[in-house]
Amino acid sequence: MQNILMMLTLNVDFFIPKVSHAIRCPFSICQAEVDGYIPSEKTMFANFFSQVVLADKLGYGTAWVAENHLSCEVQKTNSGAVIPEFKGEVGLNTDILQFANHIFSKTKQIGVGSAIRNILCNGGPIAHAEALNTFLALQEHSTAANRVLNLGFAAGRFPFSSAPYGIVPRNSFEKRDWSMIKSKIFRQATEIFLRLLKGDIFASADLKKQFLSRPDFKAEADWQITLNAWKSRGQMELSDLPLAPRWNFDRLGLIPRQVSHENLRLIIGSHEAATQEFSNTILPCGVFNLSITPSTEIEQIHQRMQTKYHQNGGKWLRSNVPRTVLVFIDATPGWSDEARREKATIRAKKSMQIYWQAMEGTVDTTRIKNAVKNALVTTPQDIIGQIKSRFHSEDRLMLWFDFFNHHNNDVKKSMTDFWEHVAPHFSSDSIL
Repeated sequence: MQNILMMLTLNVDFFIPKVSHAIRCPFSICQAEVDGYIPSEKTMFANFFSQVVLADKLGYGTAWVAENHLSCEVQKTNSGAVIPEFKGEVGLNTDILQFANHIFSKTKQIGVGSAIRNILCNGGPIAHAEALNTFLALQEHSTAANRVLNLGFAAGRFPFSSAPYGIVPRNSFEKRDWSMIKSKIFRQATEIFLRLLKGDIFASADLKKQFLSRPDFKAEADWQITLNAWKSRGQMELSDLPLAPRWNFDRLGLIPRQVSHENLRLIIGSHEAATQEFSNTILPCGVFNLSITPSTEIEQIHQRMQTKYHQNGGKWLRSNVPRTVLVFIDATPGWSDEARREKATIRAKKSMQIYWQAMEGTVDTTRIKNAVKNALVTTPQDIIGQIKSRFHSEDRLMLWFDFFNHHNNDVKKSMTDFWEHVAPHFSSDSIL
């Protein structure tokens, strides 16, 4: 079985089993400058829905939508700009639940996924759990009652998106080890979010206690510095340094409560094995990864999750870890394969160059070369071979077609070419 996720301004997920398939597309809705052009928000949304409708018509299984919060352009005017060279907005989706309603209203069968929802901002994990339950309750009374929502959740890409909601160091001690404490905060948010979805009633006092301890530090010297800082605050020496809860609340539970989660799939976006495993002590959660995640790390996830996956999720499947991959396909009629390869390769290199220039202000030719090598590039026949040689037969790939491409018709042509010339070599008529 081989699954493929397809990413565009729309993210389309493509599942390629030996006997069946479910194709999914990712959509970034990235309002970035390309060749001096930044589309209006209205144009970005119009292109997005045009691509989603086509994905549904072709038969793709899930539209994954990237998420972003607060203006990157405005943040650039502050000190500590995270992407000072980026022109435009990284993404325009701030609420996958509202997007899902619109997608469902414009399509007939495609599912929706968040890639991925930040559960720290916009009120934190309690607010996100309540909003999700409300969405699912209302969905039961809509024409999209049987559509699947793939809820990818994480801590968010940029810290400035969560900072206004209190996700900042509370004292000098936390500031010193903030990178580690941030991961503890996300793990606590994950516990709150998943336990509320599970239907638990609890208070913050019932949450798993959190500590900083020696295993959190790569070097003994760094740990000793933290210990000394702890003692300098008048605290007694301990082997595990307790962290105060980030959220404080009395016993609470969600409403609405009688909600079916049958069509909800949860996917955690964390590279930490302990957090992936912890989430699965509460509810079944798949695992997200980046396009640059090494294959060795992917295989380690599969090996661990064979025994760590929540029992209510059934047998662990490789499709629980979507593999993000960029697609630059050319099937221009009447052109030779060499001409197609040249055209697709030029487009891939150009997109990668624009991306790295925007994100880091530099152009690293080695990085661009490696990124192109990791993408699916050139003719349909070449891409068929690339998929067969590079991915496990049960992998699920997220195919990204709109990477730094604002030409709506080009994106839609790539989606169509992949579906018509590549997908039939991996799947039958069954859509999952």
